[in-house]
Amino acid sequence: SWNIMIQAYARNGRVEAARCLFDKMSERDVVSWTALITAYARNGHGEDALELFRQMQLQGVEPDKVTFISVLDACAGMSAVGEGMENHATVVERGFEMDAVVSNAVVNLYGKCGRPDDARHAFDKMPQRN
Repeated sequence: SWNIMIQAYARNGRVEAARCLFDKMSERDVVSWTALITAYARNGHGEDALELFRQMQLQGVEPDKVTFISVLDACAGMSAVGEGMENHATVVERGFEMDAVVSNAVVNLYGKCGRPDDARHAFDKMPQRN
């Protein structure tokens, strides 16, 4: 499938090839959008990840937990604490903070953004710690 190909390109650092495939898709779902957002976030293109996330929302595609993990990682990678805090608030509103991987992404965000008190607060609220 297109999504698997995008993910494969992303894992190999071929973000431009992943974007090219994404742009050729006639229909995109949350998995498609998240695959490319993740590719950008993991390969040091945080701004592109966040811009794609905005476009996704404008297209009416609802982000899921996996999307927010990558968005929070993109924010952490750029030390974009303001945008990270906004997305953290959305995570809480949607009840995603109960997911251990999402909670770890929140702790990571605050830690990388030089906010140890917020990181500790997020850590203390984690439903399970491993």
